[in-house]
Amino acid sequence: MAKLNVEIVTPERRLAQLSADEVIAPGAEGLFGVRPGHTPYLSVMQAGPLTVREGTTKTVYFVAGGFVEAGPAVVRVLADSAEVASAIDVAAANKRISEAETRLKGFAVTDPKADEQREIIRREKKRVETSALK
Repeated sequence: MAKLNVEIVTPERRLAQLSADEVIAPGAEGLFGVRPGHTPYLSVMQAGPLTVREGTTKTVYFVAGGFVEAGPAVVRVLADSAEVASAIDVAAANKRISEAETRLKGFAVTDPKADEQREIIRREKKRVETSALK
């Protein structure tokens, strides 16, 4: 059976290059799956779980946004940041949530800095959720 060549890259490094049967990515409109033979497709990614399945084995990654390019034989994930779900430091993520919530209280609702804090909270909550999927 045909396989996908999957590459997960961040600005700092190549996190993974592997063969897979299926990739499930967090697209801008929700999760979408890619299998061999997929029509060429480009999507913005939101923060969330990226699942790579090879046979009965699945590996879950957290991606903090970016882009995914899918084709009949290749999936390229260009992530703002990414990490394997099993390596997520949940305590550190919860600390970042708490700190951002505290900072958020100091800004007016319409302040652009408040939006930054809300984004940190949203991203870190997705990181914690993804850690449970390992």
